[in-house]
Amino acid sequence: MPGEVIDRPNPQAIASHIPDEVLSLSVKLQKMRLSDEDIRGLEEFRRASNYIAAAMIFLSDNAFLERDLTHDDIKPRLLGHWGTCPGLTLVYAHLNYLTRKNDLDLIYVVGPGHGAPAILASLWLEGSLARFYPQYSNTKQGLHNLITGFSTPHGFPSHINAETPGAIHEGGELGYALSVAFGAVMDKPDLVVACIVGDGEAESGPTATAWHAAKYIDPAESGAVIPIVHVNGFKISERTIYGCMDDKEMVTLFTGYGYQCRFVEDLEDIDRDLATSMQWALDEIRKIQKAARSGKPIMKPRWPVLIMRTPKGWSGPKIVDGEFVEGSFHAHQVPLMAVKSDKEQLADLQKWLLSYGPAKLFTEAGAPIDSIKSIIPVEDHKRLGQRAETYKCYEPLNVPDWKKFGVEKGTEQSCMKAIGDLIDQALINNPKSLRLFSPDELVSNKLDAIFNHTGRDFQWDEFSNARGGRVIEILSEHTCQGFLQGYTLTGRTGIFPSYESFLGIVHTMMVQYSKFNKMARETTWRTDISSINYIETSTWTRQEHNGFSHQNPSFIGAVLNLKPDAARVYLPPDANTFLSTISHCLRSKNYVNLMVGSKQPQPAFLSVEEADAHCRAGASIWKFCSTDSGLRPDVVLVGIGSELMFEVVVAAAILRRKAPGLRVRVVNVTDLMILEAESGHPHSLSNQEFSAMFTADRPVHFNYHGYSNEIKGLLFGRENMDRMSIACYKEEGSTTTPFDMMLRNDVSRYNVMEAAIKGAAKHNEDIKLEMSSMLGEIRHQIIKVREYVMATGKDPDSTFDIPRFEGTVFGKEKKSEGEGSKEDGFFVN
Repeated sequence: MPGEVIDRPNPQAIASHIPDEVLSLSVKLQKMRLSDEDIRGLEEFRRASNYIAAAMIFLSDNAFLERDLTHDDIKPRLLGHWGTCPGLTLVYAHLNYLTRKNDLDLIYVVGPGHGAPAILASLWLEGSLARFYPQYSNTKQGLHNLITGFSTPHGFPSHINAETPGAIHEGGELGYALSVAFGAVMDKPDLVVACIVGDGEAESGPTATAWHAAKYIDPAESGAVIPIVHVNGFKISERTIYGCMDDKEMVTLFTGYGYQCRFVEDLEDIDRDLATSMQWALDEIRKIQKAARSGKPIMKPRWPVLIMRTPKGWSGPKIVDGEFVEGSFHAHQVPLMAVKSDKEQLADLQKWLLSYGPAKLFTEAGAPIDSIKSIIPVEDHKRLGQRAETYKCYEPLNVPDWKKFGVEKGTEQSCMKAIGDLIDQALINNPKSLRLFSPDELVSNKLDAIFNHTGRDFQWDEFSNARGGRVIEILSEHTCQGFLQGYTLTGRTGIFPSYESFLGIVHTMMVQYSKFNKMARETTWRTDISSINYIETSTWTRQEHNGFSHQNPSFIGAVLNLKPDAARVYLPPDANTFLSTISHCLRSKNYVNLMVGSKQPQPAFLSVEEADAHCRAGASIWKFCSTDSGLRPDVVLVGIGSELMFEVVVAAAILRRKAPGLRVRVVNVTDLMILEAESGHPHSLSNQEFSAMFTADRPVHFNYHGYSNEIKGLLFGRENMDRMSIACYKEEGSTTTPFDMMLRNDVSRYNVMEAAIKGAAKHNEDIKLEMSSMLGEIRHQIIKVREYVMATGKDPDSTFDIPRFEGTVFGKEKKSEGEGSKEDGFFVN
């Protein structure tokens, strides 16, 4: 009744050690006075949506139940999840109502993505399906098409994905909805995202950390999230943790997270209960935002969270074959699995569907009745399934000219320091559409130039509160990835820099995102989005503070496994090529870009102009360190990765002096995808181009940053593969010197020289004649270097000197006598 209060636990009945201000967060909220018309509209929307959702799981015909059901009306395969649907439709109805009442800009992120029937049913009721899919019009035929086509090859899948209007979150793997929701509201001050988190999903590590995401939202510049924890007590076959927690435990937990919580659990008056609680949540958000935007921000504001308790499978079958269904895990998927053949279950299904009164919910033409429409926003663009932020919102970046940040050829510069300056300028140019999401590693990764004109956005700290900031550092790769996805899918651009070894933590998240993007490209109505951009540094090749645990380049393979029209992997060899690469990636659309580079100073092998041409081609012959500019080689040496390429260049310099009769062609590959067999990838070299670069018949040795199977997979299908050899990371390491890491993984200059001599000896009789003695000297040097490292704990002084080629450094005249190595400084005497 109007004015009634929610029945809550008496504060005096709760443990006395909990402070009064904590207890007050969960007690005594006056219910709103909703009109009878509003109550009826909300209730009928829920009934209609639940009817459609249940029918979608079961019916292949007779969508309006205009006659008794027969076994022939039942689908041959029953796919879908019923248990979460009633809660999802309840929230959907009220979000429409809240939007209409308050003229909101609101989108809905659904954690229980397997509840697609509920979302599709609600989208049909509000007319959003018809907006993008005319075959699902608000007619009898349209609803028939939706119900009978669900989870069939010609209909919608059983999980929310990019084909679902309004969705910005792939409904497969659980755990990421909350961080995606918070990423979506960043830099969109008028946007509200309602995010429903299932109590099963709440058990995941990513969700647990994502509760802290509110602490990274500056209410002056960003929107807000209304988290709704849907506690129905069960996951697929077990009780949930949250389902076993009482109000006291919930309040204590979420107060600790920094929220104030409201409980929604009055099943007898659920619409008033939820409407009141949602309006309260919105009002609390507006208070926080108003304070921040008036220049008087609240320090550590307590954002609202709703705890909604409804039975699993609410309104469905109560008991089936003697087992409780509603309110138990038996409702999770399909409650009546034998309905195709069992008469009693068929009768139960008919009784269940008729309990919603479908004849009274649709007009004769099959459209929803007017009372249902009365709670839906009048303007199409305000409806949850038609928000432009979810499908038509790409904001291209103003990317600075990378050449202005280029470094002089022959000097040394960290790739990360070089791109840090470029990103700094990009943040200035794009103050509301570019952010960095990173674990606590930006300074360690030498990207601190980013902080020249911005700071970290962390609102829970008195020293950064209310100061904005384009950088979010949180020690959870999952949360960074969720932020990145939400930010990107609502039109902006993000960068995710990380230690190389730990990007694999978000492997499956990245794959889920890629699947969403693949399906988005196959729709006719979703527009382009920015690529997501990973920067992988602090690589295995240069160990300092860390050891074997921090050596893992496997994320490269994870990206390579994506569809060719999504995957892009770059390993720029120096600062200028990295600048060119990141400039391209920030402008690109619809890809997963992975850039791998060094944070330590490396020689700038190429000038700005050379780097530009090299990156456009994806690979090139480096004439300056090849014999006779690379003509008529005995062997081709290929470097892929900055440190690995340095070893190839040094090896070529030593061979020029130690084995002048050995003809070497040196190639660098920056864009890994050019290696894939012809037509296997949009960037693939044609067979003719491949032969021109790598020769048609000479031995080719790859010195590669990642795992050998990645190169083997890319090269599969190329001709004459038996001439190829691959050196790579092979899980050998410790806290040791940089060069010892090269030796342990057989990718050092000595290993490259050995491969070159063995390869050249197949065609060059002079090299064949001297092969044994040359290999003996190389192996002796390896022993001497290892002994030196073990004895001193450092590499030989000349190890990383810039190599010289015939009086020049990288084909450029030397500036001074001291530049480069005069003799064989790369050998230990």
